[in-house]
Amino acid sequence: MSTQLSPGRRTDLAILRLEGAIVSERGDHLVVRSPNNPGFHWGNFVLVTTGDGSDADRWLSIFAQEFPDARHVAIDLPRMPDPAGYAAHGVAIVTDDVLVSRSLPTRPPLPQGYVARILGTDDDWEQLIQRNIQENLDTGEHEPAGYECFTRDQAMARRELVSAGHAAFFGAFAGADLVADLGIVVLGDTARYQSVGTAYHHRRKGLAGHLLGAAAAWAAERGVHEWVIVTGSTNPAGRLYRSLGFGEAAQNVQAYWALPPNSPG
Repeated sequence: MSTQLSPGRRTDLAILRLEGAIVSERGDHLVVRSPNNPGFHWGNFVLVTTGDGSDADRWLSIFAQEFPDARHVAIDLPRMPDPAGYAAHGVAIVTDDVLVSRSLPTRPPLPQGYVARILGTDDDWEQLIQRNIQENLDTGEHEPAGYECFTRDQAMARRELVSAGHAAFFGAFAGADLVADLGIVVLGDTARYQSVGTAYHHRRKGLAGHLLGAAAAWAAERGVHEWVIVTGSTNPAGRLYRSLGFGEAAQNVQAYWALPPNSPG
């Protein structure tokens, strides 16, 4: 493998392996499969490790050969290609910013009226699942039945990481209701954040910032000296992460397509 992976993709692979993913080397690319969560697009993908991935026909053909029944295309690329070749197949090029802090991220105070704690009970996790399901219904981003299977499988895998001592998931509650949450996974002296989310009517109150800091402190107690978070390049949440001490480390580039939610295919 000739391309050095970004901290984002390196930690992605480490977490996927902890969750039971199979990573196969194919010379100039890796094939990643998640048998326990076949609906996880970025758990079932091709990772190009040499060149720039501009040969769209070749890489799309390889993905189709490796995942003949997939209802998505997910190919991680070493750098930005000419997008025209992918666009000709209806596949978009998307980017994520990989942000890193090597000092303990700031923890803003918890807003009044909320309680923050580690998720632990079956009800906590079911609330997290239901909030994800409802958000998907609101946005219409993914086909509902398939997305529910994915999010339940994902929650099961994450609970297993927690039970093994690799991770913790934090929530902010308004009364008994979970309204914001995120996770953090410890990978040696590096920690990787997972799935930062806040319910619509509780946004812009500082909940995510507080949880980010609480999770960072939890990881620091376990020997972590580097914190990694990945966010869409156009996601305004990046401003929050930078304000807490995270800086640019790399950019992930991906060729991505998913079957539209209402498609019968």
